[in-house]
Amino acid sequence: MDSRLDMKQVIQSIGCGVALVDPANWELVFENARFFDWFPPSGEDEGRLPQRLAGFDTDKAAQRLQQRGKYSTEAMAHSKGRELPVRIECRHLSMEGQDLYLIEAQDISKEKETQFMLDSYSRLAEKKNKEVEKEKERVERLLLNIMPRQVYEELKDFGTTTPQRFDKASILVLDFVRFTEMTISKDASALVSELNDIFSAFDRIVEMFGCERIRTIGDSYLAVSGIPEESSDHTRNIARVAVRMRRYLEKRNAAHPTQWRCRIGINTGTVIGSLVGIQKYVYDLFGPGVNLACRMESLSEPMRITVNQATYELIKEEFAFIPRGEVEVKGFGIMPLYFLEEELKRSY
Repeated sequence: MDSRLDMKQVIQSIGCGVALVDPANWELVFENARFFDWFPPSGEDEGRLPQRLAGFDTDKAAQRLQQRGKYSTEAMAHSKGRELPVRIECRHLSMEGQDLYLIEAQDISKEKETQFMLDSYSRLAEKKNKEVEKEKERVERLLLNIMPRQVYEELKDFGTTTPQRFDKASILVLDFVRFTEMTISKDASALVSELNDIFSAFDRIVEMFGCERIRTIGDSYLAVSGIPEESSDHTRNIARVAVRMRRYLEKRNAAHPTQWRCRIGINTGTVIGSLVGIQKYVYDLFGPGVNLACRMESLSEPMRITVNQATYELIKEEFAFIPRGEVEVKGFGIMPLYFLEEELKRSY
């Protein structure tokens, strides 16, 4: 049997498309059945490769073949009424002293399907990761809203927190005058909305001076300075917060019909900070330091800031005070109290 004929029969029967092209004019000098079926001529004179392969760039192919000896591209073949992705590879071939281009066309539909599935899984995984990250950030914001960042970091790393004693802390307690009566006599939902605006403004003031909002209970607001990180300026910072809270309310009252009047108490002393609860976390302060701050608030007057002797001694050179004399403080006995008026302007 003629070996050339055998080889031709083998090439005709393989599963990929094969063609030989004359480099001079890109004329097809041979093609197997698969190549003919995939890229059939649409007219009698379509014997050149560019006319059979839509979009095939002969200039680019010739340049790449000259530089690298190989050129690859992709095309769409026609098979049984549907389009089929194929990879076209061209290389030089010398046959019986004649230079030719060998064109191979491989079905890459499975490869494309696999790549599509991988891309789909990748996009799905990326979307899920973004959703998880977004949910994680939302949970982190919620937790940071109820506990200091240092406590949150400890909870995140170890799953629990250790109660801490802070000997140098300043506690501020604020409460609004006649709030219960206001909710009865006015539109309660509108009033609570205003309260939310005010507390949001207080939060910004507290953050401005490096203090921590611990909690709000109804119309009460508790903030602290000097925890969880110690600060030598904790009393000065909490006093500045109190003065600016009152100033904010004065400006708000001048521009709004509803008049908000607060009482503020400040104490400087020892507190215990701890996370309490299992399913509903709450970071809270305990100890006589908090109780005395609450007493200062209850003994204060509308739009006044009341402090005790310990607080006064620490910042008396930086703020203006009005002595209130000695007052009986429930659970703590008789002690001198002061109204904190304003921060003194520095001469430098």
